Amino acid sequence: MAKMKPKECQNVEYKESWHDKYLAWICGFANAQGAVMYFGVNDEHEIVGLDNVDRLMEDIPNKIVTTMGIVVDVNLHEQDGLEYIEVEIESSNIPINYKGKYYYRSGSTMQELRGPALQQFILKKMGRSWDDIPNDSATIDDLDKAAIDYFLRKGYENGRITNEERNMPIELLLQNLDLINEDGKLKNAALLLFAKRPQRYFTSVRFQIGRFGVDEADLMFQDVVEGNIIQMADRVVDLLKAKYLIMPITFKGMNRIEKLEVPEEALREILYNSIIHKDYTGVHIQMRVWNDHVDVWNDGELPAGYTLETLLGQHSSRPRNKNIANAFFKAGFIDAWGRGYKKIREGFESAGLPMPEVENFCGGVRVSFMRNNVNISSTNVTKDVIKDVVKELTDRQKVILEMVAENPFVTTTEMSQKTGVVMRTIMRDINDLQEKGVIIRKGGRKDGEWIIIGGTETK
Repeated sequence: MAKMKPKECQNVEYKESWHDKYLAWICGFANAQGAVMYFGVNDEHEIVGLDNVDRLMEDIPNKIVTTMGIVVDVNLHEQDGLEYIEVEIESSNIPINYKGKYYYRSGSTMQELRGPALQQFILKKMGRSWDDIPNDSATIDDLDKAAIDYFLRKGYENGRITNEERNMPIELLLQNLDLINEDGKLKNAALLLFAKRPQRYFTSVRFQIGRFGVDEADLMFQDVVEGNIIQMADRVVDLLKAKYLIMPITFKGMNRIEKLEVPEEALREILYNSIIHKDYTGVHIQMRVWNDHVDVWNDGELPAGYTLETLLGQHSSRPRNKNIANAFFKAGFIDAWGRGYKKIREGFESAGLPMPEVENFCGGVRVSFMRNNVNISSTNVTKDVIKDVVKELTDRQKVILEMVAENPFVTTTEMSQKTGVVMRTIMRDINDLQEKGVIIRKGGRKDGEWIIIGGTETK
């Protein structure tokens, strides 16, 4: 049986005969990247021929233009006495429907788009994003002036908002940020960024944090952060510092230093990405804190063709929500040049931690990064262990360490009273113990505890 040589094309389909059901396929290809379809050819590229070719050459283009309003190239070919038809479908820059339904070719499957997926598709085809849609019921009175003031202060401090912009009327500011349309209607982005109660309009404007033990079933405790998204990252970081992540305490002289166990600026960049690129027609952002790592997941996958390698290399910024991204840029939270993951990598490298992993997962994006913490409880440290790790410590430092082993919540005042030395000397000993890697401080001054790591570094 004669074989044909198909045209080079990203999508090529072979059908032995013509059926009107293939009009939906043509719709799907037009909505995607286009394609070439051959009729009268099997999957092995063997020409089987068609009957009623003259009628099909008239019916196929007429049915396509009548049902979908698009024009395609329909070509008749003949080889070894067998005739077959070639239909060339170009990608359309506007949404195409077939009998009121929208189809889209994704990979090897033809999908009918519905609900949020259809909305996102139509907006994308029209060059708009979901956050650009106006809300008919909301007014400027629904916005939180404190949130707007926060945005203006941050933008001014970061040199991206002028003093004149800080003092202009709110409506004019919203116009300049493209957060209000020509009819004075607030866009979705304005409500997400600054509304007093954005959950009134969008149920998924939440950031849920859970602390897990051995597996997904072992949920130890959880919190939900709600409210406007311009201040959401601050609220999440404050909560992580208070309950979920460790802030080891060190001293330089008499200066007390508390530093988060993961690089804070890189952490904020991860949070900004999850907030900005989230599909707000989906579910809330979720953070799972484990003993050794943290997962952050937001609805909405990476742009087509983007991988971790793409994100770490030079690439264009393609935000899902353009107006939200612009506001975060004006506030000084992000760059507009696709440098976010480069900054994340540099932050984790400087902290001695591996680069976070980024992947499409369950319809969204999951970012996983390692923790730099100590999970050995000081209450399980015996005096025999202490003897092994304190060979080069002073007698007073050994006494301090024994006090910590007996009571991880012991205060520096109690240490001073028991050893009979002034507070300044105790602080110097604590600083030395921390520099040698013997102990760390978990938690704050009032509610924290000391943790014995179990080893020293010879200085």
